[in-house]
Parts: sequence; C-alpha cells; structure tokens
Amino acid sequence: MDAIKGDICTILDGDKQFLIPVYQRLYSWEISQCKRLWDDIVDMQKKGKEGHFVGSIVNIAEKVMPAGAQKFMIIDGQQRMTTLTLLIIALRDYALDHPDDKTIKAAQIDNMLLKNEYEENDDHYKLLLTEADRDILIALVERKPIPDGVTSRLLTNYQFFKEQIEKQELRPAKIFESMRKLQIVNITLDRGKDDAQAIFESLNSTGKALSESDLIRNYLLMGLEPNKQKYVYEHFWRPMELLFDYEKDWIMDRFFRDYLTMKLGRIPKRDRVYEEFKSWRGNSEFSTIDELCKDLLSHAKYYTNMVFRRSANSRLKSLYTDMSELRMDVAYPFLLRVHNDQAEGLITEEELMEIIQMCISYVLRRYICEIPANSLNKTFATMKNDIRHDDYLNSIKRFFIHRETYKVFPDDEKFMAAFKARDMYHLRARNYILSHLENYDNKSPITIENYTIEHIMPQNPNLNEEWKHDLGPNWKAIQKEYLHTIGNLTLTAYNSEMSDRPFQEKWIWRADLKKVHCA
Repeated sequence: MDAIKGDICTILDGDKQFLIPVYQRLYSWEISQCKRLWDDIVDMQKKGKEGHFVGSIVNIAEKVMPAGAQKFMIIDGQQRMTTLTLLIIALRDYALDHPDDKTIKAAQIDNMLLKNEYEENDDHYKLLLTEADRDILIALVERKPIPDGVTSRLLTNYQFFKEQIEKQELRPAKIFESMRKLQIVNITLDRGKDDAQAIFESLNSTGKALSESDLIRNYLLMGLEPNKQKYVYEHFWRPMELLFDYEKDWIMDRFFRDYLTMKLGRIPKRDRVYEEFKSWRGNSEFSTIDELCKDLLSHAKYYTNMVFRRSANSRLKSLYTDMSELRMDVAYPFLLRVHNDQAEGLITEEELMEIIQMCISYVLRRYICEIPANSLNKTFATMKNDIRHDDYLNSIKRFFIHRETYKVFPDDEKFMAAFKARDMYHLRARNYILSHLENYDNKSPITIENYTIEHIMPQNPNLNEEWKHDLGPNWKAIQKEYLHTIGNLTLTAYNSEMSDRPFQEKWIWRADLKKVHCA
C-alpha cells in the first residue's frame, strides 16, 4: 500500500484513468456539500492559507497494460473526486467562453486534468463513472448538449460551480490556484497484497453509514478482477437490485436478514447482518461468488414477489396480498425456503399455495385469539428443520398440529369463540377480515375501499327508544358487550343514511338497496 499526499492536479496528471466500480453508488453529493468545498477554496485564498486537507482517495492499481492509460479502481473517495472534476470542467468552460482572460488556459486543463490527450475511446477520459453518470460526465467534458428533461446531480452541481465562477468573487486563476492547495491523501493498494475490503470498512466506519446490503455488495464484488466484477454485477447483482424498485436499501437489508435466517435457522441482529453474512459465507455451500449471487438472485425474486404481490397466478397473488395485509413479515424466511423447493420441483404450485394458506391461518388465528406474537419469528426461523422431503406437505401440517402453549395453532372451537367475542372494530386487520367475509364464495367481489363500516346497533351512548325497547332493560350492558363484535358490524356505502335507525328499518333499507343493486 502506497500513501502519498498531493492535490487533485498531481493525482490526475499523467497517462492515468480512474474508474468507479460498477457496484458503487451513483454520484450523490448535494449543493450543500459543494458549497462547503467552494467556501473552503474562497477562505483559503482570502486568508492566504497554504493548504487545506479535504480527505483521501483509495484506489486499487490494475495491471499495467501494454498500451493505454494506467487504470486505478476507486473504492473510496469517488464523491470527492467527481465533485472536484465538476469544478475543473466549470473552470475549463469559463476559459473557453472568455478567451480574452489569458490567466487560465483551457487546453492545459483539458489535457492535464480531464483527458488523456493521446488515448482513444474510453481511455481518453481521466475519470469514468458508472451507468447514466458516465454518459453525463463525458458530455460535460466534451461540451456536448444535454437532452432536455435529463436530471442529474452532476448537472446541478456543475451549474452551481459555473455560477460561482461567473460571480467573480475570486478570479478563475485564483480559484485554480486554491484548488491546487486542497490536500488529498492518495492511497493506492495492491490487489494481490492488500485487503481492500478491510481498508474500505475502516474508512467507512465514520460519516454516512452504508446500508447492510451496500456492505455485502462491496464485500462480494470488490475482490474480483474488473472483468469478473462487471460480469457478476451485470448478470446477478444489478438484476437483483432492480427487483426492489425504488425502496431498494431498507427492503434489501430486510431481505438479507431473512435470507440469512433461512440459511442459519436463527435470526441475526439487525445491525449485524453484514458481519453474520461474512461469517456464513466462509462456511456456505457455495464455492464461487457466481453461485452465491445466482442463489441470491433466485431468492430475491421469491422475496420481492411476496413483498410487492407479484404473480401471474391470480390465486397466488391474492395470497401475497393477504400476507401483506396481515403484515406477515415473520413468515418470509420459511416461505423463501418453500418457494425455492417449489422451483426445484419438490412440491407443486398448488402445494405451495396450500402451505402459504396454512401460514396465513396460523398467524390470523393466533392474532384473533390474542396469543402474543413474539414467538413467531423463532417459530418460522426454525420451521424448515421439520420439513420431510418424502412427505413435504404433511410434515408441515404435523408441525402446526404439534405446537403447544404459546406456539399453539388454535383449533376451530377456540378460534370461533374468540372470533365472536373479540372487538373487531379496533383491530388493525378489521378490513381484511370484513372483506374476506363479504367476498367468500361471492361471484361479484367488492372493493372494501368503496365501503365504510356500519355498526348495526349504533355507537351512540344515548340509544333511541326503539333500540332500548329491542335490547331490553339491560340495553347498556348489551351495547357495551356486543358493540364492536363481528355480529354488529357490516359494510355499507350508506353509513350516513342508516345512522341510528332502528334495526327493522336498517334491515328493510339494506334489502331495498340489494334489490336495486341486483337490478
């Protein structure tokens, strides 16, 4: 490992190219961070400071090719280096737009800090970013027009620096002079000798923390040769990231925790997922990164299908919706295993759906019977150990039947007794329950969002005389006992019209509405 103090100009000067690995985040610095950098430059010039330390850049030197620029893979410091490059481009553009200002030379900036003058194609550029960022940065370097509608922090921050230069708070030559006083420690690692991942973890122990999934991604890909790294990222990791839509970070973190729970048979702590993953990886069944990432991609498909309710099978999609409405995250580790077994032909899709339905019934029955849910995580985490491949479905049924005490699967008698007596109105799952009752064996299913919940016996503590008469002398006690139970709740689109009407009027009203609806 070589560590040399320098500035951005000495780092970029020469036939060099700095690459951002495919797995790194897109450029993410905001105006506030660019403003701090600009203020440091102005302050340094106005106060005559000799230097200002702005951090480090850590890179891995790739093998020297017979021809072409020497390449360095940046593993830390890409945000800082990209931002300084945007400032350099803004200075270069000022020089091109103001040829009368002889104190700053556009060609010198271009050929020393932005381009490798004698190289071609991608090698022509000092800094290459990833994905869409790459094309935008190249367009800025080449002064190509940016299509209308394109948004990027690269463009926003470039425009910020351009406007600051135009204000002439400092002459452009003085800006360039101050920029050369920004001190950077350039750390270059040897891929064969230095533990890049350990250094990366140490450098990222402060500041904005990376997500667990970010750390896992870097751990798996950082040690690979560039071509292999690109292959694994494009064929496995990037397709996996795309499955998680715009909620990537926190749902991917949850996925890795549930994936590890499935593999380990125990639940890792939320802030230890990355450490647990590294430990498990060393003893896993996968001999190569390709095999592991392929397995991750497969399980990520099962996981996101459940989370985002994706399936071409309408029944399976409906079950995923039920799981979501009941917030059955606890079952995901076990169901990951079952989905994988179905994909490998151990069970049919029908059997998969029956197992999901059993899990839904287990969670719902316990919820209605008010059995504490704190044991469910461990129950589903260890459930895979009871699966028998020669009798798959029945082994799961046996598992549920043999649960006792706080892990019990309530039978029909216990469930029905609790179901009739439970306060349903204030339950989180009340809409789920009422919609399923209404749509059971219904050829014209309803959308519950179009309805409101009506209390047949009104909530009003001052019941009218008709209701008091119907309920009898103990009407207050009866109202209190049954008000929010399932027998007193119904769905209607005419809640305000029904109001506190007597039972007979509500019944006639409902019957008339049903006739109109059927007609």
